Formats: sequence, structure tokens, C-alpha cells
Amino acid sequence: MSLAQDEKLLSEHPVDTNSIAQIWGDLQQRLGLSPIHNQTQYDHMVRLMNGLVDEIGGNEEHPLADLLEIVGDIIAAYEDHHYPVNDAQPREVLRLLMEQNNLQQKDLAGELGSQSVVSEILSG
Repeated sequence: MSLAQDEKLLSEHPVDTNSIAQIWGDLQQRLGLSPIHNQTQYDHMVRLMNGLVDEIGGNEEHPLADLLEIVGDIIAAYEDHHYPVNDAQPREVLRLLMEQNNLQQKDLAGELGSQSVVSEILSG
């Protein structure tokens, strides 16, 4: 369905809040779909997202693709608020990742071209 067809369909149908309330209650009960207010809810939503990713993969036409996007947006909003990421230079991020994963320049040489390329990236 095209965007124009979607917009026409949505504009022609009135909002039936009674039906929405029933469906929403069912979704909340079955999926735990809701805004995230604590770590337990966050963990649940991450598990839900991982399950959706496992099912959907990269198939944007999958019937659950929109749900995955919504769940991802809910998680991102929580993370942006609770786990802000400071701006960092790419070389600093690479150094941190190398440290966390016990990697040396030679370990990345094959991925980035050569050890000298890795050294240039790290030196800025």
C-alpha cells in the first residue's frame, strides 16, 4: 500500500477508542508493550526487541517490522534519557573498544587495511 493510500485510509476512518482500548490491553498483557519506567521494563523491552530481530532479520516487509521499529524507538527514548553518551572523537571510541575487547592494532589490520592505517586512525 502506498503512502497516499495509507493516509487516505487513516483519514477516512474515525478513531474508535473502545476498540483501541481492548486491543491495547491485550497487547500490554501479551507483550508488555508500554513506555519504560524502570530497569525491569527496559530489560523486558530489550528481550522483546531481540526476539523480533531474530524473527524479522532485515526483512522490512515482515508483518512485525513496524512493531520492531516502535519497540526500538521506545528503547532509544529510555536510553537517551538514562544513558546519555558523551561526544567522543572516533579514535577515542576505537581505543575504548580495543581496550574492552583486548585487541591490538595488528588485530584490526585485516579489517582496516594495514597496521599503519590503524595507527593513523588512532593518532588522529
